[in-house]
Amino acid sequence: MKAITIRGIDPELDKKLKLISSNQGKSINRLILEMIRKSLGLEKTKKYTKEYDDLDDLFGSWTDGEFDIISSKINQERQIDPELWE
Repeated sequence: MKAITIRGIDPELDKKLKLISSNQGKSINRLILEMIRKSLGLEKTKKYTKEYDDLDDLFGSWTDGEFDIISSKINQERQIDPELWE
């Protein structure tokens, strides 16, 4: 891969690039490469970006009571039986 050095980056641009890259969890290099690709129409398209919601009714959230019951059962299973380690 080729390496290109960009000179003349002012403090305001530097600060903005660092902020955006930090917020997106990317390196500054990766962020700039993505920006260049996008501006040149070379952006990679994602194949699997469609979100589905057809199984949403199978999942839900616990009430506080249900959480307490399940949490206590899990905590009981976390207890170490000393006899097993003798």
